[in-house]
Amino acid sequence: MLITLEGIDGAGKTTVWEALHDSVDAEFTREPTQSWYGDCVRESVADDDADPLAELFLYTADHAAHLADIVRPALEDDEVVISDRYADSRYAYQGAALAGEIRRPMEYIRGIHKPFTREPDATIYLEIPPEQGAQRAGATDKFESAEYLRAVQSNYEQLIEYDEERFVRVDATQPPEDVIEQTEWIVEQLVE
Repeated sequence: MLITLEGIDGAGKTTVWEALHDSVDAEFTREPTQSWYGDCVRESVADDDADPLAELFLYTADHAAHLADIVRPALEDDEVVISDRYADSRYAYQGAALAGEIRRPMEYIRGIHKPFTREPDATIYLEIPPEQGAQRAGATDKFESAEYLRAVQSNYEQLIEYDEERFVRVDATQPPEDVIEQTEWIVEQLVE
């Protein structure tokens, strides 16, 4: 089973992901990865002038390597895989970055991924207002402004509308311990 954690910056995905290490027997992974592909992604994020289309393909290469090196082998070994961010992040974030650059950017990005990606079995969506997410994240890079996060959140809502049964919403405005407890309960139900 592949479970992904999604949401805008500042929602607490990484905090929840780290807490789940103590309560769930799983292969824990994340995007961008710790590979050289992921290093290229992080370098691009730090560059305010990076071309958004080129950046999309860096993320896509990282995702392809993630699938080949970690996700698919773990699933073939019947492991539960829990990923802090996955393809939905790309659809939402790069879809927002490419708005105005290409027509229907989320559909374009989803089309690129369709032939090779592995859809998650369940996605836990940590929901938080963009202003609060930007404040929590510290607006340290180009993807963390409240204005940008509003566009990303809108894209997530569209993704949820496409596949409501896969997404489970968690109110990430709650205290972190409550968000963790609720997410642990959801993961327990999913893996049973």
